[in-house]
Amino acid sequence: MQSCSPTLSRTCFLRWLIRVSIWIERMFGARFKIIVGTLIVFIFAVVAIFAPQIAPSDPLTQDLFNRLSPPVWSSKGSWEHILGTDNYGRDVLSRLIYGARVSILVGISSMLLSCTIGSLAGVVASYRGGRLGTFIMRFADAHLAFPEILLAILIVATLGGSLLNIVLVLGVSSWMVYARVVYGLTLSLKERPFIEAARVQGGAGWYIIRRHILPHLLPMIIVISTLQVAQMILTETALSFLGLGVPPPTPSWGNVLAEGRDRLFVAPWVADSAGVAIILVVWGINMLGNGLRERLDPRGGAHG
Repeated sequence: MQSCSPTLSRTCFLRWLIRVSIWIERMFGARFKIIVGTLIVFIFAVVAIFAPQIAPSDPLTQDLFNRLSPPVWSSKGSWEHILGTDNYGRDVLSRLIYGARVSILVGISSMLLSCTIGSLAGVVASYRGGRLGTFIMRFADAHLAFPEILLAILIVATLGGSLLNIVLVLGVSSWMVYARVVYGLTLSLKERPFIEAARVQGGAGWYIIRRHILPHLLPMIIVISTLQVAQMILTETALSFLGLGVPPPTPSWGNVLAEGRDRLFVAPWVADSAGVAIILVVWGINMLGNGLRERLDPRGGAHG
C-alpha cells in the first residue's frame, strides 16, 4: 500500500476512517457500533466536563517566545506542548480540550431545542389536523426549502456571534426534520385501535399524545437526535470558521481551525489537530446513531 505524503495526510486519515467504518459494519452488528460510538462520545464528554483538570495549561495564556512550536512527534517538539502551539503561543491541546466544551454544549443544547420545537409541531399538526396542521407543515416545507447553513449565517450576522445566539439559531433552523418525521408517524399511530379505544374512554387529546403517542415516537426521535448532534457540531464549526461563531479568544474547534487556516503550510498541526478532533467526535456520534437506528428498527434489529 502506498504511503501518504504529508500534504495528503488529512485525506489519508479520512480514507482510513471510512475503511474502518465499513469493516466494522460488515464484521460486527449494530451492538458493536453502539459500543464504539458510545465509547468515543463518552471520552469526549469526560474531556469536556473535566477540562480544567485535564488541560495542561490555560488555553488563553499567550507565550510569544514559543509561538508556532511544533508538536511532540516533530524533531523540535517538546512534551511541554504535546500538540504544539498556535501563532500566539497558546497550547493547542489545551484549546482543543476547552473547545470540546463549547462544541459539545452547542451540539446538545441546539439539538434539544430543535427536537422540542419539531416534535411538538409534528404531533400537533398531525393529531389536530385541520388548518392549523396544514399551516404548520406548509411552513416547515417552506423552511426546508431554505438552506440551513445560509439561514444560520444570515441570523448570526444580524444578531451577532455568541454562545446563546448560536444555540438559538441552530435550534430554530433545524426543527423541520423532527416535524416531518413525527408528523408521518403520528398520522399512522392515531388510527391504531388502542388510540381509538383511548378516545372512546374519554381520554383528552394531550393525555393521549403524552401517554400513547410519544412513547411510540421516542425510539425514532432518539435516533434522529443522536445524528442531529453531529450535524449541529459541524454547523457550529462552519460558523466559527467563517468568523460568525463564538467570538475569539474563547476556544472552540471552529476557532482553532480558523486560526490554523492562514498558517496551514507553516504550522499544519494547528488545523490538523482541530480537524481530527471534529472528525472523531462526529464519527463516534454517527456510529452511535446508526447503531441505534439498526437496533431499534424492528426489521433489522435482530441482525445487530
